[in-house]
Amino acid sequence: MKLRNLIFSLLAGLGATSVHVALMEIKHRAEILPAFEPYDGLHRLLLPLMPQGMEPPLSWLIPDINGALILGFVFGQLFIYLPGHSAVVKGAVFGFTAWLVLGLGLLPLTGGGLFGSGLGLGAWPALLMFMMLTIYSIVMSLLYAWLTTPRPVQRSS
Repeated sequence: MKLRNLIFSLLAGLGATSVHVALMEIKHRAEILPAFEPYDGLHRLLLPLMPQGMEPPLSWLIPDINGALILGFVFGQLFIYLPGHSAVVKGAVFGFTAWLVLGLGLLPLTGGGLFGSGLGLGAWPALLMFMMLTIYSIVMSLLYAWLTTPRPVQRSS
């Protein structure tokens, strides 16, 4: 991966993470599924791995940093291999895959059960997670496609 595309993938991840943070804030303020807080479970899971003395406000940024850096990098590596001819389709495929990985892997590790089924909230956690990851991934894909699209060079007369 060229350095330029690496930087673009990180910028796309950062932009999508900004949108995700805004959506999470809306979720909290509107009190949508207040019992479903996947970052709390992730924080508990990662706490033993964090350096001693890491202040909680800083440690709560880890999921956002992960979304901006790690997922941005992974997405940049996979973009050309993802099915679909448009950035929206590629983003939706990436979001669906992330939803499967998180629902089948991370949520059970954090005690939430498959797709949050252990929380007693029905299908709502899975649906909310699907919507959030799809929006995140489509935004990231649109940003990445826009950043990596060559621009015509304008010559002055």
